[in-house]
Amino acid sequence: EVHLVESGGGLVQPGGSLRLSCAATGFTFSSYAMSWLRQAPGKGLEWVSAINSSGGNTSYADSVKGRFTISRDNAKNTLYLQMNSLKPEDTAVYSCAKSLDSSWSTKEYDYWGQGTQVTVSS
Repeated sequence: EVHLVESGGGLVQPGGSLRLSCAATGFTFSSYAMSWLRQAPGKGLEWVSAINSSGGNTSYADSVKGRFTISRDNAKNTLYLQMNSLKPEDTAVYSCAKSLDSSWSTKEYDYWGQGTQVTVSS
């Protein structure tokens, strides 16, 4: 059974940093691309970033480009999102998602985690 469990969220001041983690079990992690998605209060789901199965290719939404870095450790079956220079508009529940194949560009998912809350506020 596939499980995706996020951690690392919390309350941070504007300009601060957080590192999110997503622990994956129940599938061959190194064979699939992964993404981070977020949902702010009262808004729809927003794609944030994606990484291909090997970790060699990444992509970012314009809203986070240059501030966020996605990475993965296939030996540890873990996905990461390093978030720097955080802004109040980054406040959201962040979830990781398993893509249908190995390509970062395949923005179709079959499993999601429960999410971790990130709040950026002074």
